[in-house]
Amino acid sequence: MKPKENPPFATALKKSALSFATTLPLLLGVILLVGMVQALVSREMIASLFGHGALIDTVIGTAVGAVASGNPSIGYMVGGELLGQGVSLFAITAFILAWVTLGVVGLPAEIGVFGIRFTLMRNLLSLVFTFLLSLATVATIGALS
Repeated sequence: MKPKENPPFATALKKSALSFATTLPLLLGVILLVGMVQALVSREMIASLFGHGALIDTVIGTAVGAVASGNPSIGYMVGGELLGQGVSLFAITAFILAWVTLGVVGLPAEIGVFGIRFTLMRNLLSLVFTFLLSLATVATIGALS
């Protein structure tokens, strides 16, 4: 008599649970690190970095957003505060795009789950498109105004 095999759904569920349990410590570490960065870096500190022209502000916005990555809704609120403090739209757009798409803090977790090749390619493409979309967004808004 053959041993009873698990149905496909039960097998998939078991593999998913094991995979989740394996990556959980890494994910918790990333969440804690992102929370610490957000607690230590104030909006005023971020705003003081800008005001050096469109291109440099775009680079700075991308770098700050990549390091302080987080939830998009929080990024929009931070972006609104920065806009109120006179930060250029180039910097804010780059900041929000990088905040959502680039994840320097989460790189180890992403590499652990998806592999180094995929992670580096995704982040490189996100970096390039952050610059391009920031410039295109501000140009479009300027043309429509």
